[in-house]
Amino acid sequence: MADVLLFHHAQGLTPGVHAFADQLRVAGHTVHTPDLFDGRTFGSIDEGLAYAREVGFDNLLERGVRTADGLPNELVYAGFSLGEMIAQKLAQTRPGARGALLFYSAVPISGEWSFGPWPEGVPVQIHGMDADPVFVGEGDIEAAREIVEGVEDSDLFLYPGDQHYFADSSLPSYDAEATALLTTRVLEFLDRV
Repeated sequence: MADVLLFHHAQGLTPGVHAFADQLRVAGHTVHTPDLFDGRTFGSIDEGLAYAREVGFDNLLERGVRTADGLPNELVYAGFSLGEMIAQKLAQTRPGARGALLFYSAVPISGEWSFGPWPEGVPVQIHGMDADPVFVGEGDIEAAREIVEGVEDSDLFLYPGDQHYFADSSLPSYDAEATALLTTRVLEFLDRV
């Protein structure tokens, strides 16, 4: 069974993020869900991003990276949107990573915003909707494609739809059908890493 460090999105550690983590736990995996917003949740992505700007994206990134301190090195790093950035950084820079699960977002592995090359032997799955104005419209899909082209054990899964936080059952953007497929793929990934 896998040990997973799962980071929430810009609306915070919502009941939907907890529910997703609980599904992984029911399957026998250990899931850590740090709260980077100190208990705050937000009614919209814009409100959550405003708070993240106030705290500072670099501060949140470092706070997230520090949550791995004291945990085993052999983790699967997972993150939803804003939390994806932290998960990806840890997967690429912390020795011993067993895998990465990147939801709704991706950071290029080359260029000025890169965390460096993808480490050999670390599998990755990336999930997003094919008409998501953030994932597709802001270029994350191109970063996802770059990762998949350069990493041997990798998959990019696109789901039909235009929602960003589609796997958060507590939000109006939730898509039950896409989330069921995403969860199946994630559990298959965790069972083999």
